Amino acid sequence: MIDIVIADLGLSTHVEAMIQLMDEYALDPMGGGQGLPNYVKANLPTELAKRKSAHVILAFVDSQPAGLIVCLEGFSTFACKPLLNIHDAIVALPYRGRGLSKLLLQKAEEIALDLGCCKLTLEVLEGNHIAQSAYKAFGFSAYELNPKMGKALFWEKKLGEVPNRTESLSITE
Repeated sequence: MIDIVIADLGLSTHVEAMIQLMDEYALDPMGGGQGLPNYVKANLPTELAKRKSAHVILAFVDSQPAGLIVCLEGFSTFACKPLLNIHDAIVALPYRGRGLSKLLLQKAEEIALDLGCCKLTLEVLEGNHIAQSAYKAFGFSAYELNPKMGKALFWEKKLGEVPNRTESLSITE
């Protein structure tokens, strides 16, 4: 039996399922190949529960944790409406190929519609062809405002790290 539920982070079974699945995701090459730090395992449920804009969806197969999506609300300035970003998505290895990603994505879409969101967003690695296929089948596509300008790129700047002192930043106008 498959159950797709919005997680209640006050329930230990949901917290344990989320941490188990997030750790499995982190250990996978698509998640970086290293398990979650103990700090994250200990604090993630509490920190997510503090945020009204966080939505955690769990899939259980025969009461076993099988899939997870963590969504965070954002805002589209161009549409002047909220959006829902799928920040993390995993289907545990033994449960892949059973349509769980589609069921999890459907639940995320339901949440987005209930919130009045104008779109769902997500990021996916270039080499994660299986996930890309699942997302395309669900209706996702690369983001572009104007085809002449190309598709959007997802960049990051990590904060809180000590910069390399031998490098200098030079900005010219």
